[in-house]
Amino acid sequence: MSYPNIPNITPNITVDYCDAVNLLLISIAMEEIGLSHIINAEAEKIQYVLGTLNGAAPSASIDDILKVNKDVRATLSEVVRKELLLQMKLETILCAKNPCQ
Repeated sequence: MSYPNIPNITPNITVDYCDAVNLLLISIAMEEIGLSHIINAEAEKIQYVLGTLNGAAPSASIDDILKVNKDVRATLSEVVRKELLLQMKLETILCAKNPCQ
């Protein structure tokens, strides 16, 4: 078995301070979008188990509903933790000295 032939690639990437700040802000926005999808999925999970999603009428027992509720609470708790981290990240970015001005 032979070794792969990897070409010598040395790209020149230049990112100045303003570009870095913009990329960090974009990363926060993208994570927020991801969290919004998780929240929406959890809401649809509750709607489904209650039978209010698209007229579906599953026969969920009280125990099933309570179990789904517990799972949703745990997921949303993790979402809140992530939100706090994103807030700290945003505050760090906004408090940094801005040589762009």
